[in-house]
Amino acid sequence: MSWTRSRRTRLTAALGAATALALAGCGSSGSGGGSAGFITGKGGIATVPAGHRVDAPDISGTGLDGTGALKLSDYRGKVVVLNVWGSWCSPCRAEAKGLQASAEKYADQVQFLGINTRDTDPANAVAFEKNFGVTYPSIYDPDGTQILKFPKGSLPPQSIPTTIVIDKDGKLAARAMRAMSTEDLDKMIEPVLAESK
Repeated sequence: MSWTRSRRTRLTAALGAATALALAGCGSSGSGGGSAGFITGKGGIATVPAGHRVDAPDISGTGLDGTGALKLSDYRGKVVVLNVWGSWCSPCRAEAKGLQASAEKYADQVQFLGINTRDTDPANAVAFEKNFGVTYPSIYDPDGTQILKFPKGSLPPQSIPTTIVIDKDGKLAARAMRAMSTEDLDKMIEPVLAESK
């Protein structure tokens, strides 16, 4: 009985997170305050100085293409660009080709990883990737369970799309809660890559 109640509570929380993302979904603005340890600069890109970052949660799940398990921690030692998206989201469609171009540009230095959310049928998300030529992997997370793992006071995804840069030590370094251009991505990625040079 308690197992059923616990499972029901987790499912309610996950659905609540998905609803919150739905209400903010495809939003184009976000802010961060200094009290949370990060600064939102021009263009809505929030960054955290290297000494003040928190660990990224260990996002994991089945790959959207069904090829097996994916874990964010498997990419420790590389800068990771994590993109939260849905096939139903028009800003996600607008940024898809630019994200793929950036994934190819930084292929030797940066791992791109998607979290596909609120697509109840993975076939829609797979068709999205095929249509836009997206080749980097995505975790299938239809109910937002993986998104709930982000700690409060960090750089959690609060709208769709959200793009997060994770440093080589697995810490949350930058976030933007809007569709990204390749130029915007450069502004997020380059400073984090430069830290290890």
